[in-house]
Amino acid sequence: MITAPLSPDHLARSVMAVPPLARSTDGAISEPENERIIRHLENGGVELLLYGGNANLYHLPLSEYDGLLALLSRLAGPRTLVVPSAGPTYGLLLEQARVVRRHAFPTVMVLPQQGITTSRGVADGIRRFVDAAGVPALVYVKHDGFIEPEDVADLDRDGLISAIKYATVRSDPADDPYLRRLVALVDPRKIISGIGEQPAIEHLRGFGLGGFTSGCVCVAPRLSQALLAAVRRGDYAEAERIRELFRPLEDLRNAINPIRVLHQAVAGAGIAATGPLLPLLTTVEPEHVAPITAAALALLAADRAA
Repeated sequence: MITAPLSPDHLARSVMAVPPLARSTDGAISEPENERIIRHLENGGVELLLYGGNANLYHLPLSEYDGLLALLSRLAGPRTLVVPSAGPTYGLLLEQARVVRRHAFPTVMVLPQQGITTSRGVADGIRRFVDAAGVPALVYVKHDGFIEPEDVADLDRDGLISAIKYATVRSDPADDPYLRRLVALVDPRKIISGIGEQPAIEHLRGFGLGGFTSGCVCVAPRLSQALLAAVRRGDYAEAERIRELFRPLEDLRNAINPIRVLHQAVAGAGIAATGPLLPLLTTVEPEHVAPITAAALALLAADRAA
């Protein structure tokens, strides 16, 4: 596992995968199945792994946290940089910070908490987490009102953040006043488009963002990497062609639930047995299994043909 700081160079050469966390039928975190997911990604050229929402770390018991970090450190290949997450509540952030100090991760993403927050309060919480954990934070902006661009910029100037994952959904990703303010205040190469392949082209082309995160990369790592490479060289027609291959599975994620559908898609494609989802989530309803599996298998076939 790479322990060097996360840099714009990392974001420029690798999609940041956001994998599910596989569990055994008894609910325990499964080492062999998570290893299968990681090897599938690494064999497809992916060198950045972010364990956050798709891994359902929002609901992870504190008792599992140390073991999970040890597992990820052990499973990641020598060219792979892993970013675990912490939070979303302030109390949990402080408890997890003590655990983070026992490991060698170069950064940790702070999960966003909805409600009962103010922008300055969030910034102060991130500062205290960084001080307690001893590593910079990856800031996750998922909805308006969570943290203002000016407060993110203050954290950046003080050297407290490694990157920003920007994942606020807009009807038109090219029309985004918040993101326009953010890139004016923070080096856009440190900002990651955080909503998968669908808005990635507009975010990288129109705002100069440094890279993008993806859940569907866990099914099709070669294609996702090819999309990033196409945007980097300015071949937007090829990038659009590749993006369309992801659309059927992404449409199902948007229509049902992104985390639950990806969890089923990775299993349905035969990549790994992902097992049950930790409460407060549930696996997809039986009627959704067939269409998700079909979309995942079609995307995997396209990936193998790439």
